[in-house]
Order: sequence, then structure tokens, then C-alpha cells
Amino acid sequence: MNLTRILIFSGLVGSALTGGLFFAFGTAVMGSLQRMPAGQGAVAMNLINVRIQNPLFLLVFCGTALVCVALAILALVRDTPGKWWVLAGSVLYLAGVMVVSFAVNIPLNDRLAAVDPHSAAGAAEWLNYLAKWNPANNLRAVAGALAVVAFALALQAGAGSASAAGTDRQTPGVGTVWS
Repeated sequence: MNLTRILIFSGLVGSALTGGLFFAFGTAVMGSLQRMPAGQGAVAMNLINVRIQNPLFLLVFCGTALVCVALAILALVRDTPGKWWVLAGSVLYLAGVMVVSFAVNIPLNDRLAAVDPHSAAGAAEWLNYLAKWNPANNLRAVAGALAVVAFALALQAGAGSASAAGTDRQTPGVGTVWS
């Protein structure tokens, strides 16, 4: 297996893990927190938002973004089978997961953490939070799932395979790393 295929597989796995986490939040966690009294739901969400900032999550979340940047660059500079699927998977993760997270979800997390969850302002912020955070989170889950599909289709199309890039006609060891 060459480096490009390893990167594509890493993008696929990272997108699956991240999208799955967002799916679980959208289908179970947020609905449960929403049914709690406003102060309790907000306190629980604030605890989750602090706890999720751990090395393993950040490795998968940010590491997948770095992999997608590398894959997007490779897809744009090389003409190989499946390149458009690689580019699609990368853009889906970067735009649908990372941009949405940093533009919507993380600022909402910060605003929720800044208010007293047991105050009237905290209760109002919690309702605002749920109305905006949940749709953005669901978008992240869908984008992650679609990125998985795109990366799988890229692998199926032969993206990153040495023979697809024509490296079998080259001098052994030359050009095989990035094919």
C-alpha cells in the first residue's frame, strides 16, 4: 500500500469516526439533553464540550482535516483515477465538518459556556443553542458520511494504486510513493 492510499484510507476512517460521533449526538445525545430542564441540559452540554477536547478526539478531528488538505492538493496536481472522488471527500470533510464546526458549533459552545445555565438568560441561550447547534451538527454528520462514501469510491476507482498511475513502467522506487 502506498502513501496516497494510506492517506485516502485515513481520510475515510477519520471521516467515519467524526461523522459517526456527530450522528450519535444528533440522534441520541442532543434529544436527551433537550428533554432535561434547561439548566441541567446546558450544564451537561458544557461538561461534554470540555471533555471532548481530549488528545484522541483532537487527533482524529484535526488529523483528518490535515489528511484532507494533503489529499486535496494531490488531487489537484495529479491526474489519477478517482481524483475527483478524493477531492470531493476532502472538500466534504473540510467544508462540511471543519468549517461548520468552527463557524457555527464551536462559537455556540463558547456562548453557552459564558452564561449561567440556571439563569433566565441561560435558559434563553440554551433554547437558541438547540435551535442552531442541532441543524449544524446534523449537517456535519451528513458531510462526514458523504466524505466516507467519496473516499470509498476513490479507492474503488483505483485512486492511489501504483498500476493506475503508471508507475509499473517507471524505474523501481521512482514515483511510487505518491501514486
